[in-house]
Amino acid sequence: MSGIQESVIIRTVVRIMVPFIQIFALYVIMHGSSGPGGGFQGGVIFGASIILYAMIYGHKEGKKRMSDKLNRLLSSSGVAIYALTGILCLVFGGMFLQYGVVPLLPDDPARVSALLMDVVEIGIGITVLAVMISLFFDISPPELKEEELVASEEAGQ
Repeated sequence: MSGIQESVIIRTVVRIMVPFIQIFALYVIMHGSSGPGGGFQGGVIFGASIILYAMIYGHKEGKKRMSDKLNRLLSSSGVAIYALTGILCLVFGGMFLQYGVVPLLPDDPARVSALLMDVVEIGIGITVLAVMISLFFDISPPELKEEELVASEEAGQ
């Protein structure tokens, strides 16, 4: 038989932990402007949760969670969020990502800066998670069918 063994315990633990890892990633993204963390770190954590799922359940199941089409959509929309926020600042006469010039709340430019900073962190997080997952699926070898595993083991003996 093959050297790959499936563990019910590992599969169950991963299935339970992945949603909690993803919630933590969202926390890191949203609190990046007020503490340690941010879009990059949260995106890495979120991407790692999907990579963990794909490593345990296989590429086919991982692709069901994050298809190539969804991955392309997320990576481009994350970059668009970042760029459009910067362009919005330019439109209102500021420099790129100079949040305080945007007149969302004319009485409170500090609050506008905080809101737009969170928007940028979300864009960065989305882009980083999509790129991480894309790199994982592009670099890791595709799964072999059971017959190919047995044939490769017999050839090696």
